[in-house]
Amino acid sequence: MSVVVSLQQIVGEQYCLLDEESRVFYSMDIWSRGETAIAVVQPENAEQLSQVVAAATTAGHAVIARGGGMSYTKAYTPDHPDAVMIDCSRMNKIIEINREDMYVTVEAGCTWKALHEALKGSGVRTPYWGPLSGIKATVGGSVSQNSIFWGGGSYGSAADSVVSMDVVVADGTILSTGSAAQKNGTPFFRHFGPDLTGLFTCDCGALGIKAAVTLRLTPELGAHRYVAFDFADHHGLLATMNEISRSALAAECFGFDPLLTEMRAQRDSLVNDAKAFAGVLKNSGSVMGALKDGAKLALAGRRFMKDLRWPMYVVIEERVAAAAEDALEKVVAIGKKHGGNEVENSIPKIIRANPFGPVNNMIGPGGERWAPVHALMPLSKASAATEAVLAIFAKHAALIEQYQIKTGFLYNNVSTNCIAVEPLFFWPDAVDEIQKASVEPAFYQKVVKHNEDLVARAAVAKIRQEVADLFSEMGGVHLQVGRSYHYKTGLKKNAFDLVASIKKVVDPNGKINPGVLGL
Repeated sequence: MSVVVSLQQIVGEQYCLLDEESRVFYSMDIWSRGETAIAVVQPENAEQLSQVVAAATTAGHAVIARGGGMSYTKAYTPDHPDAVMIDCSRMNKIIEINREDMYVTVEAGCTWKALHEALKGSGVRTPYWGPLSGIKATVGGSVSQNSIFWGGGSYGSAADSVVSMDVVVADGTILSTGSAAQKNGTPFFRHFGPDLTGLFTCDCGALGIKAAVTLRLTPELGAHRYVAFDFADHHGLLATMNEISRSALAAECFGFDPLLTEMRAQRDSLVNDAKAFAGVLKNSGSVMGALKDGAKLALAGRRFMKDLRWPMYVVIEERVAAAAEDALEKVVAIGKKHGGNEVENSIPKIIRANPFGPVNNMIGPGGERWAPVHALMPLSKASAATEAVLAIFAKHAALIEQYQIKTGFLYNNVSTNCIAVEPLFFWPDAVDEIQKASVEPAFYQKVVKHNEDLVARAAVAKIRQEVADLFSEMGGVHLQVGRSYHYKTGLKKNAFDLVASIKKVVDPNGKINPGVLGL
C-alpha cells in the first residue's frame, strides 16, 4: 500500500506498526473496539506529525490521534478500516519551562506524571495538573478530551489551564493559537482576538491533532490540610460538596458510594504499597510530621475504610498554615452541618502523596470488567441526577441481578460551580488487551479471570445509554464526548451548525477522526 511506504519513509519502518496485534490494540478504548486501523504511526516531533497527516489525508485515509488510551467513549476508535492511527507517545518532551513568564510547553505525548515530576520541587506547577490516570494519560489527550481531578476544585478542568497550542490540521499545516499566533509572539497569553485555543480544546481531535500544548504556571502552595467525612446518604455528601465548591475552599473534593468504598477496601495496593506509604511520609513536610503521619497510618490500617457508607475526602491547599487551618475549620463546620461524621483522613493523604498511581481501578478487585458514564452537572442538580440514576438502576433491577452487575457512584467537584456525577458498572466479563496492558502485571496476575459475556456487556450498554440519555435531558455536559454522548442531537442546531462549518474549513474532506462529535 503506497501510503504505508510514505509513512515509513517519514518516521522509519520501526515506528510504523503494521502487525495485527498492534493495530487491534491501538484501535480499542477501555469500553469497545473500533475497526482495525491499517497502520499505527509514531512520529518523533511536530514536523513528522505534520508530514504524516498530510501524506495520509492526501491519500484519502482517515487520521486519528490516540493519547494514553484511557478514554471510554469511542473518542478515538475508528469507524472505518482505512484509518491511520497516530500514537504520539514518542512526542513526550518538555519543550520549555519558563519561570519568568510563567508557562510550560510540552509535546502532546507528555504524560501528566512526567510533567509533574519535571516541575516537582521548582516551586511552580500547572493550575490543573492531571487526572488520576496521569501515569498513562497525556497532556494532548486530556486537552482534546478534557479531564478533571488534580487542582480541579480550585482551577477547573484541563482545558481551563491551557494558554496556547500547536495544532496540525488536515492538510498538515501547523497552526498556533493564543499569543503564539502573533507573528512575533510567544505563548504567554490565551486570548488575542477570538479564542482559537478554546476552539481546539475538547474537540476529541476532530478539528486537528495537537503537537504541543502550553499551560499556565502558578506558585505551588505549601500548606496542605486533609479531612474526610462519612455520610448516611448522598444527600448530605452532595450538600457538603456543593457548599465547599461555592466557598472555593478545596483544591480537590471527591466522594464515593458504599460499593466503591467496599471495592477500594479490597484492593491490596491501596495501603500495603510501600511506595504509597513512603509518599505520605515525604509529603508531610517535616520529620516530626512524617513520624506522626506514619504512626497514624500504621495504627489505622484498613480501619479508616471499614463500615463507611458515603465517604467524602477533601484536600486543602493554601500559601500559609494559618490560611489552611482556617479553610479546614470552615470545611469541617460545613460537613458537620450536613450530617457528616469526621473520620480518618488517610485516603486523601495517600492519594495526594501518590497522585499518579497505577490504574488498577479499571479492573474490579474480583477481575470484573469496568465501565463508567458521567455528566458534569450544575451544583443544584447533582442530587436530583443521582436520584434519577438510582431510579434507572431500580427499573433494571432484574437485569442487574441476572448478570451480577454492580453499580456505584463517584463524585468530584470542578471549580466553584460544577459537580461531576459518575455512575460506574462492574460485572463478570473478560477484559481486553488494553486493560491487561494498563494495570500492574502483579495485580492482573492475582485477579480472577472471567469468560467473555457479550450478553451481559450488552445489558450494561443498555443501562449506560439510558443514563446518558437522562443526563442529556437534565442539561448535563460531558468530558471526552466522543461518540457516546448526545452532542449533535443534544446541541442547539445553530451551535452545532457552527461547529460543523468550522470542521469544514480545517478538514474539508472529513479525514480527521471522522464520526466523532457527530461530525
